[in-house]
Amino acid sequence: MKDVHFGAGNIGRGFIGETLAANGFEITFVDVNEQIIDALNDKKTYTIELADESHKKIQVSNVCGINNSKDPKAVVAAIAETDLVTTAIGPKILKFIAPLIADGIKARKEEGKTAKLDVIACENMIGGSQSLKKDVYSHLDAESKEFADKNIGFPNAAVDRIVPLQKHEDPLFVSVEPFKEWVVDEHQMANPDLKLKSVEYAPDLEPYIERKLFSVNTGHATVAYTGKYRGYEDIGSAIKDSAVLAQLKKVLKETGDLLINKWNFDRSKHEAYQNKIIGRFQNPYLSDDIARVGRTPIRKLGFDERFIRPIRESKERGLSYTALLETVGMIYTFDESKDDESRKLQKMLKERPIEDIVKETTGLKDEGLIQEVIQSYKKAAKEYQV
Repeated sequence: MKDVHFGAGNIGRGFIGETLAANGFEITFVDVNEQIIDALNDKKTYTIELADESHKKIQVSNVCGINNSKDPKAVVAAIAETDLVTTAIGPKILKFIAPLIADGIKARKEEGKTAKLDVIACENMIGGSQSLKKDVYSHLDAESKEFADKNIGFPNAAVDRIVPLQKHEDPLFVSVEPFKEWVVDEHQMANPDLKLKSVEYAPDLEPYIERKLFSVNTGHATVAYTGKYRGYEDIGSAIKDSAVLAQLKKVLKETGDLLINKWNFDRSKHEAYQNKIIGRFQNPYLSDDIARVGRTPIRKLGFDERFIRPIRESKERGLSYTALLETVGMIYTFDESKDDESRKLQKMLKERPIEDIVKETTGLKDEGLIQEVIQSYKKAAKEYQV
């Protein structure tokens, strides 16, 4: 079996690649990182290590790479012959790989290849594969769209594994946490017969995606923004601060109440899930920079993202969102020189009225919520510990 995987970074190699290899796949990694692609083609194998007391090493073999900026035709040819396409490239990059996937679909059509193919976007976003589908279809003519409707699936997925920023002498080596979760919406699959071991297939993915997004992503970001606000540089140091830990627990209580209300999760099971998440953040073998976890603050303040969406939906249901709102206030103080969005946000705050910025970044129309966000920011800015 063959997979074409877009994104040869740490998540791609340390999570998706490891899972596919364990299922017997040959993996073609597609990326613009010349060093990584050259190393994959030279070694045809790489090692991942579990970030726990065992330090267990896992070998991933039968891999190669294509530099899509240098050889896009090779990517198209690979898609024409593959059994599966996956991505772990970042939500913002999906639209840039869409033309290649579209050309791969056209190539399959021209070759009369009607074997069913699923394209799974393994990204931290709601509806990632379906969003990618829209971008791909924008590059297809009517006949190619008809072919894709019959033969190509774009099943949404929820993925969860912490792979921190890291540097090693071997550019392919990657350290990952032991925990991993990959759930696919089986109703959107073109090829439901192709199912991977250790991957869960669900009839309704939305509860899983929201549980992960509003627990892991909201929680991790809360530790980052609260930690930065209190002067820390890494997640491990920040979460040792009782104030940071308390903020995390308050936020998870609010998102948990929303998820239980919305999806009827069992409270005791959900609280156990939350406690596991807190333990993952406290893992001493995982060192993650706050600059990395907190990057792209404008995106994370988005209308359907990890803070504003649970705030909106909690208000609609008459549930508390005080801690979420406090964290949003701190996000606006996030000043990280290495991150383009952070620099942009700080420049906006210096040059424009806060009300305009809140409306633009959050997409909120609810005047009451807009004012609450503004007051939260003003309070955070006033008390900010530089």
